[in-house]
Parts: sequence; C-alpha cells; structure tokens
Amino acid sequence: EVQVVESGGGLVQAGGSLRLSCAASGFTFDDYAIGWFRQAPGKEREGVSCISSSDGSTYYADSVKGRFTISSDNAKNTVYLQMNSLKPEDTAVYYCAAQLFAQAMDIMRPYEYDYWGQGTQVTVSS
Repeated sequence: EVQVVESGGGLVQAGGSLRLSCAASGFTFDDYAIGWFRQAPGKEREGVSCISSSDGSTYYADSVKGRFTISSDNAKNTVYLQMNSLKPEDTAVYYCAAQLFAQAMDIMRPYEYDYWGQGTQVTVSS
C-alpha cells in the first residue's frame, strides 16, 4: 500500500525558514514522482515542487524558484522541501503526493497524483 506522510509544518515569520519532510512507503521509491502541493483557503491546489526519483529531475513553481529546494534521500524513501525566505502568500496546507512516474505526465499538476498525505499546515505571518 502506497503511503506518504508529511511533517515539519508550523508557524514562522516572513523571511524565515521551514523544512518539510515526506516519508514514503509501500512502493519502489525510484519508480515514482514525488510532489509537494499546497492549498490555501479559497484557492485551488497548486504544484510547488516535484522530483522524479528515478533521475533526480526537479521542478519548481515560478513563485518559489530560488527560495525552495526539493531533495530526496532515496535510502530513507524521504523527500524534503527546504523553504527559505518565506512569504505570507506561502501560507497553505502543504501536501506530499506520489505517482508512478511517466515521461508524459504533467508532473506539477495535482490531478496526476493518486497517493496523498494528510497535509501539514504552514503559516507565515507578516
């Protein structure tokens, strides 16, 4: 059974940092894409950053590029999202998701993913 579990959310002031973790189990990690998504109240869920564990390719939303870094520890089946220079507009519930990787998938789109974590709240105060 594929499972992903997020942790690391919290309350931080603008300009601060948080590191989110996504622990995965129940599948061959290297065969999957792992994505971080977020959803703020009243807004659609959006892709933040994704990684293809097979080759390590990474993808970022324009809004977070240069501030966030996604990485993976394949031995631990864990993906991290280091979030620096946080802004109030980063406030959202952050979700980790997993999907068997395919070259044709639109890796940053939520609808591509079947397996989702429970979410972790990130709140950035101004």
